[in-house]
Amino acid sequence: MHRLNGKVALITGGARGQGEAEARLFAREGAHVFLCDILENEGNTLAENIRTCGGKASFKFLNVAEEDHWTQIVSEIDAEVGWLDILINNAGINVRNTLTDTSLDQWNKLLNVNLSGAFLGIQACAPLMKRSGGGSIVNIGSTAGIMGHPIAAYSSSKWGVRGLTKAAAIEFADANIRVNAMHPGVVETPMLDASSPVFKQLKNMTPLGRAAQPEEMAAVALFLASDDASFITGIDLAVDGGFSELGTYGEVWKHIRT
Repeated sequence: MHRLNGKVALITGGARGQGEAEARLFAREGAHVFLCDILENEGNTLAENIRTCGGKASFKFLNVAEEDHWTQIVSEIDAEVGWLDILINNAGINVRNTLTDTSLDQWNKLLNVNLSGAFLGIQACAPLMKRSGGGSIVNIGSTAGIMGHPIAAYSSSKWGVRGLTKAAAIEFADANIRVNAMHPGVVETPMLDASSPVFKQLKNMTPLGRAAQPEEMAAVALFLASDDASFITGIDLAVDGGFSELGTYGEVWKHIRT
C-alpha cells in the first residue's frame, strides 16, 4: 500500500472504465489524483467519491485533442500543488469501420484523440515533470497496436502510440522521466459491448479464457507509474491474457482438441 505516497498523478479518460479504476487505485496508494475527462458529471462524482473514501482527487474538464486545454490544466496543477509525477494517457475512442468506410473526419477525430492527445499531454506535462525531478508517463495502447488489426484508424493510432512512447523515452531519459506503453487486450469497459459476438469471440481467443477487469489494467499502470518500475523505460507491455502471443494458435489448438 501507499506506493504513490506524496505523488501527483494526471489521468486522462479518468471518469469511467479503466481510467476510473486507475484513479481509484492511485488514490488508495497515496497519490493526489487529477482525473481529467470530457464527462463532467461522472468525473465530479468520482472525485467526490474518492475524497469521501479518504483519498485526494480533483476533476478537471479536458478534451485531450485541444492544446489550450492541456496548457490550462497543467498551469492549474502547477498553481495548486506545484509538481507532477505521473501522467497516464488513457483517453481513447474507437470507430469500428473498414478502411474504405472510414471518412476523413472520422480518421482525423480518432487520431486527434488517441495519438495527438497523448502527444499533447506529454508535450504539456514534461516541463513540469522535469522541474519536479522526473516522473513516469504511461501511454495506454492496445493489442491493435502490436498485431495486425482490421480497423485501420484505431490500429494506426495505437501503432503510433508505440512510436511516440519510444521517442519520448529517449528524449526524456536524462530528465529521469520514464515513458512506457501498456497494451490491453479484451477488457470489460464501456468501450466494448460485452454482449456482442465480437467481444465473445475475442474472449474465447484469449488463452486465459476471459476478459480482463479494469482493475487488472489499473494494477499494471500502477506498477509502471511507481518506483517499483524505476529502471523500466521505453517498453511495450502487453496485458492481454496471452492474446497477442498465443491467441491464434491457442484457438487452433482448442479446435484440434474438440
